[in-house]
Amino acid sequence: MIPGPALARVLARVCAPVCVPVCSVLLLLGAAPAPAADVVAAPGRLSDSDFYRLVSCAAPPGGACARPMLRWRSESPIRVALRRIDPGYLGRPKQRAEAALTRALRELNATGARFHLARVGPADRAEITVFFLDLDPGVSISGTGIDWVDGAQIDEIATLIAVDPDRTRILGASIVVAAGLETKAFEAAMLKALTRAMGLTTEVAGTAYQGISPLAHDSYAATRLGPQDLTALRQHY
Repeated sequence: MIPGPALARVLARVCAPVCVPVCSVLLLLGAAPAPAADVVAAPGRLSDSDFYRLVSCAAPPGGACARPMLRWRSESPIRVALRRIDPGYLGRPKQRAEAALTRALRELNATGARFHLARVGPADRAEITVFFLDLDPGVSISGTGIDWVDGAQIDEIATLIAVDPDRTRILGASIVVAAGLETKAFEAAMLKALTRAMGLTTEVAGTAYQGISPLAHDSYAATRLGPQDLTALRQHY
């Protein structure tokens, strides 16, 4: 396990079918502490194949997958809603939050991968929901109205993914931002969270990826997808 303040933890549990059609396994990315499957070290720049396997199934370079690969059904647009921004984000933080989501969606939709993320209204039905909540880091999430989200612990930002019982298909995802995330990190953090919500669930630890990939561990420096992120998303979809 690699330590750091933005560690992620995987929880496997059966969830009530409120926002997803069947009982599912839940992955929680963005709380501490984390098992090794959420962060894998890279000794340097990896081959495209090793990078893809690392971020999609937590395989160490040249090693076996530590978790299943997860994908959305992408024949139809995957809808994304910014459900709520609490009063603590009013003013410039709210503007930055809105802009961060818009830019992350634009970046992912420009990859050439076979999916499309469609922004919908706050109250519209959506597969991916986003919340900016007035919560302190380290507390349990509350107030989303989603029973497989409320009760989970959060650090600065959490990505929660509901998958089918076979652990292959993503059925729903929720991104929750806590008050501890600095406004200047919104853009990079949102791109990281949405990229993980698309199924590239593992962060890569190593100086070769700092500022290059949004999936770099313990970093909110990359506001654009790197060349290997693009290749991985195209391979995944």
